[in-house]
Amino acid sequence: MAGKKYSEALAKLDRNHEYELAEAVGKVIEITTVKFDATVDVALKLGVDPRHADQVVRGTVMLPHGTGKTVSVLVVCKEAKAEEAKNAGADFVGFEEYVEKIQSGWTGVDVIIATPDVMGQLGKVAKILGPRGLMPNPKSGTVTMDVAKAVAEVKAGKIEFRVDKAGNVHAPVGKVSFLPEQLVENITSFVREVVRLKPSAAKGQYLQGIAVSSTMSPGVKVRKEKFVA
Repeated sequence: MAGKKYSEALAKLDRNHEYELAEAVGKVIEITTVKFDATVDVALKLGVDPRHADQVVRGTVMLPHGTGKTVSVLVVCKEAKAEEAKNAGADFVGFEEYVEKIQSGWTGVDVIIATPDVMGQLGKVAKILGPRGLMPNPKSGTVTMDVAKAVAEVKAGKIEFRVDKAGNVHAPVGKVSFLPEQLVENITSFVREVVRLKPSAAKGQYLQGIAVSSTMSPGVKVRKEKFVA
């Protein structure tokens, strides 16, 4: 988006106003002018200190209408589970050959699912996968023997989220081509799950801000009262 277009988008917003969610979604769709189907993102500012382990917020949520993105999945497993993973729709399935590929720098997938019995080998590439958010983790459901269920959920719109060092959580929640009500339902599901996961150690106001934006658009503030009542 050119500087001029960004400025024009800003002119259509009251940057200090918190819009109702449906209105905010409408604003995002209105001010998105890129020529491709832009991703819609939601960002939450949380009153937590992620430096403390008991205030780290992380989890998964099934978006009712998916993300609008075709997700590529690698299942790292032994031969006994390979057919199950393939039948479930995994894009790549294997074990040692993929550990070697990752060691060589390959990370061409969106999600990696692994069975518990191969996690020892995957540990060799944790330093490569971890920073990219690709390391399988039992808490996110990506370390499991039920690879068929895990693949199906990811393909259907299950996303993983984790608070960053600044106390923010963000996630893709659809495309501008979605119906507005679909985006509202996806955002609502995401925000409610993050609110549900409020750490008991978090003090003061937990949900401090919500903003919705699309690729290269300004953020639109959302009223948070309905989510914290």
